[in-house]
Amino acid sequence: MRQDGRMPDEKRAVRIDPDFVRTAYGSCLIATGNTRVICTASVEEAVPPFLRGRGQGWITAEYAMLPGSTPERKKRDGIKKDGRSVEIQRLIGRSLRQAVDLTRLGERTITLDCDVLEADGGTRTASITGAMVALTCAIDRLVREGKLLASPIVHQVAAISCGIVEEEACLDLCYAEDSHAQVDMNVVMNEQGEFIELQGTGEGRAFSRAEMETLTRYGEKGARELMAAQREALGERAARICPKPLVLVATGNAHKLRELQEMFQDYYTLLPMAAAGFTEDIDENADTFAGNAVIKAEAVCAATGLPAIADDSGLAVKALHGEPGVRSARYAGEHGNDEANNDLLLERMAGREDREAQFECALALKLPGREPIIAEGHCPGRLLYERRGTGGFGYDPLFLYEPLNKTFAELTEEEKNAVSHRARACAAMREKMAALQAEENG
Repeated sequence: MRQDGRMPDEKRAVRIDPDFVRTAYGSCLIATGNTRVICTASVEEAVPPFLRGRGQGWITAEYAMLPGSTPERKKRDGIKKDGRSVEIQRLIGRSLRQAVDLTRLGERTITLDCDVLEADGGTRTASITGAMVALTCAIDRLVREGKLLASPIVHQVAAISCGIVEEEACLDLCYAEDSHAQVDMNVVMNEQGEFIELQGTGEGRAFSRAEMETLTRYGEKGARELMAAQREALGERAARICPKPLVLVATGNAHKLRELQEMFQDYYTLLPMAAAGFTEDIDENADTFAGNAVIKAEAVCAATGLPAIADDSGLAVKALHGEPGVRSARYAGEHGNDEANNDLLLERMAGREDREAQFECALALKLPGREPIIAEGHCPGRLLYERRGTGGFGYDPLFLYEPLNKTFAELTEEEKNAVSHRARACAAMREKMAALQAEENG
């Protein structure tokens, strides 16, 4: 047991209060034991001269201990900061740049200011952990304001101190322990358990490999506990950390978009093509669903430089030799007029006893620099003589899914997404993407 009652591998109590400074783009107050640091994130729509025109952003940091942060008044930093503050702010900047894909940040600078209110050991590591929260809050605001299409945060970062005190390896040293530690170490890690920085120093004596391994093991344990605290403090904003890969959906159909988002939510972050500024009409002139899906996906990918997925789907009726087919959305002439399309279909099926039909779907995923990946799905059913149900869209009120004896318009969203042609095409696409990822990983 240590002087404050903690076990050797036990960190101090941590509290993180986000949005502590209302005027900042992102902020938090972090307290680890008696150490308290205000972390703020400020956004500037410019980059340092050495980065201008390179299409990427920058993350930098400043660190200061306020005059009352220690028992003996700490003098304010002047134009020239003291060497310790410069060293620490460089560490904070290096650490947090590892969290962000700077090419996706755009040509803007985020400055992380870490001001120590009260110092009781571990101020630099608390600053890194708190700055990660402030940075995430700022990124969330940039996305919500439409200044970023999606979060560029690719790693979660946290930091903690450890050391050897009176021949005992200990985690998260308070000042009383740190001031006479034989070995002092700071551990900065990401969510994958990778080290971003290790600062280990034999203050009073050298340390062995076995001791180093114990300290890094304690450091990883503490960092993971701090990451859990970060996510808890951020709440829903934690989804901005390591978001799923971004894919644009090449459609203006809100129903299709919602269904695809539901089906791929565990794999990708799907956004409508309009979110990336693509609003052009695409000439779907192929004679197959797969051909039209490829045309749409390639057009959006080429215009935005981002991965794009497109769906082309429709109804094929056996008695009508596959009609409406690729003209399903414009069967009656006006694109998207569901009522007119259903009326025309009923008119052409009048007097026909063979009501066999199937919904068909083709998905095309276009990744920059790769050939399109195509997956297809089919759902057989039967056409009714009149509409049933009020849900869904398109031909759903006329299409009877016989295993459940309900039309697609009578199914719940969960029921439909479990059996539909689009669900089956998505399942096939997921298999193809998993195979591609396995191939890339060797």
